[in-house]
Amino acid sequence: MPNGEVKAPPALAGTRAAVYNGTPARDPRYAPLTEEKMHNAVKGAGLFVAAAVTAGFILMTQQDSALAKKYKYPEAAKGDVVDDFHGTKVADPYRWMEDPDAKETQEWVTKQNQLTRAYIDSYAAREAIEDRLKSLFNYERYSLPTREGGRYFFSKNDGLQNQNVLYMQKGLTGEPVVVLDPNKLSEDGTVALTGTSYTHDGALLGYGLSSAGSDWQELHVRDIDAGKDFDEALKWCKFAGIAWKDDKSGFWYNRFPADGEPGSEQQGTHSRVCWHKLGTQQSEDVIVHKDDQNVELGFQPYSSDDGKYVFLFVYHGTAPENGIYYRTQESNEPFVHLIEHNIASFTPIDNIGSTVYMRTDLDAPRGRVVAIDLNNPAKENWKEIIPQQKDVIDGVSLVNDELVVNYMTDAHNRLMLYKLDGTLDREIALPGIGTIDGAAGRREDKELFYSFTSFTYPSTSFRYDFATGKSETFHAPKVEFDPAQYETKQVFYASKDGTKIPMFITHKKGLKLDGKNPTLLYGYGGFNIAMTPSFSASRVVWLENGGVYALACLRGGSEYGEEWHEAGTLERKQNVFDDFIAGGEYLIKEKYTSKKLLVIQGGSNGGLLTAAVTVQRPDLFGAVLCQVPVIDMYRYHRFTIGKYWVSDYGNAEESAKDFAFLSKYSPLHNVKQGVKYPPMLITTADHDDRVAPAHAEKFAATMQAKDGGDNPILIRVETRAGHGGGKPVSKQIEELSDMYSFVFKTLGVKPESVWANLKEKPHKG
Repeated sequence: MPNGEVKAPPALAGTRAAVYNGTPARDPRYAPLTEEKMHNAVKGAGLFVAAAVTAGFILMTQQDSALAKKYKYPEAAKGDVVDDFHGTKVADPYRWMEDPDAKETQEWVTKQNQLTRAYIDSYAAREAIEDRLKSLFNYERYSLPTREGGRYFFSKNDGLQNQNVLYMQKGLTGEPVVVLDPNKLSEDGTVALTGTSYTHDGALLGYGLSSAGSDWQELHVRDIDAGKDFDEALKWCKFAGIAWKDDKSGFWYNRFPADGEPGSEQQGTHSRVCWHKLGTQQSEDVIVHKDDQNVELGFQPYSSDDGKYVFLFVYHGTAPENGIYYRTQESNEPFVHLIEHNIASFTPIDNIGSTVYMRTDLDAPRGRVVAIDLNNPAKENWKEIIPQQKDVIDGVSLVNDELVVNYMTDAHNRLMLYKLDGTLDREIALPGIGTIDGAAGRREDKELFYSFTSFTYPSTSFRYDFATGKSETFHAPKVEFDPAQYETKQVFYASKDGTKIPMFITHKKGLKLDGKNPTLLYGYGGFNIAMTPSFSASRVVWLENGGVYALACLRGGSEYGEEWHEAGTLERKQNVFDDFIAGGEYLIKEKYTSKKLLVIQGGSNGGLLTAAVTVQRPDLFGAVLCQVPVIDMYRYHRFTIGKYWVSDYGNAEESAKDFAFLSKYSPLHNVKQGVKYPPMLITTADHDDRVAPAHAEKFAATMQAKDGGDNPILIRVETRAGHGGGKPVSKQIEELSDMYSFVFKTLGVKPESVWANLKEKPHKG
């Protein structure tokens, strides 16, 4: 899902490979659409489109003839399935759509795609939009580098490559060489590199591959100097971690039951940690940890930086609480339960001998840093190093024997250095108000790498030298874009209950507040994920034409710590929708835009958001982009790994109390007959094994059947794609082009104005 259905460190990230030396930073795998880094979409990147009479947009004087009459949508047969929820009868006429392989489902999807395709392709400027997006995407993009044994590893995309390529260079000035190019692993670019983990000397690489957007991974090992893989291929892995043994003889990893093993029929349960000896087949692996009494617990291993310990990050779905187990690498004894999984959030930063530095929100909802002696681990023996501050701790690493603390201040980051006794040393100056994508380094390093991005600042890697106290650019992209033409401001508006909600607003300088500006409002609001500033090349098309982009930082995220997250969960979920609606009303009140020019967008949990506010306030929005949404709140836990989202959503089947509040906002069950709903494009993918496509499909059928207006309610089902992670650049551009075209055509933007503003010639023929 929910971008973050497991509360675990990044895939394959042991302590040495993690963004924050083991801290579970925002995981790129969990995001929907993006081009630079997958998490940018969760933070508001992706498509930013609308239409207006301003900035060169010219509205048609007459709507397309197709909009003058009700659409003839493909027929969706209604079944007679009725469920009983605590005495309340609920019909589910499109239950048959839950089988994606059924002939009826596939035929309906084909017809819906044909309708959507015909609508979008009839827009004459679509090809010009796609060409412009290709030119914007065509710039070099780099990941944050990590150093292993004098070697620097990073991924790079030359521009239009479907997948990022993994590189290595020796020393700061060495020539980069290709380590792994996923683009050569499939003809259509749908095989993606899903994680990496290196040995201490940087000689061996453990990595995961996924296909067609699936969350399932296959693990491999590569000899970097030889450029060849070992023979083994490890299966049944999802959200997997690799923890190398210090002598390179093998590694620990987590997987789910193999076909035929007990628990294999229950997706996402019976996690086990295995030991794999290098050079052997998976059938010889030994299970070193599992918990048959708590089969829904997940375990992800990672090694301590000094090579002494192997830790297990223990989690239960998306619950914010997690546990920490450990043992020495040489031990064959059971793992010691240092922290149980149901107390609070704990993230090991690093260890010095038997002292483990830990970030936690126990008794500190905004986070603090404590030191725990493994020889005396009782809570009364913990030493508080950095107490809770006004701002939220967003990440911590231990570099140069200093604690590098990434604070979140009103949804943007500051980078601070602390001595090991908790004394503040200094603040690292950042280029502006924005987001630290990651900070990487080890305790003995004299350098720190961090990545910075903002709405008009492409993600850039910096190298901080502790000796000089200065930062220098390590990798900087060159985008066909002039940031000096734009400005970003942060405002705070009141939600329905009076809570102040932060929102970032970006637009061209000199914007006239006359209510005539096309405005896109993006939101997420869930699973402890913060919405912070980020750059998107696709957004440039929107901004350069005078569009306003607004990012609302809703409750349910982590912008202000665990209390802010909890305020948007369970029976409090309506707060999230109220926050978003109030954001739209604020933009209209302050004359940034009007109802007919306000477009909303969200994906995954954000797709639930856009769907819920659409059925609650259909009068407020000019168009809706609802991506890979969670929609059926009565049955979501029955699909894929939805049962692990109960901590945020609740369970309508097991709890009458949960059913009561879910029934008030579940989008599928609150669509009203005869209401005129705004134009809507719903997107999903046939290989989405995180949020099942049935959510989007059942919602589209329901909306089409009950809508009382003449606005298009369309669904786009992508093939050979999943929830968003690993989506090839070519598919990203195609989808973005379709979404732009949908909104432009729906709102009546003349193709001539699009050609003029995009500086492209009309497509001939």
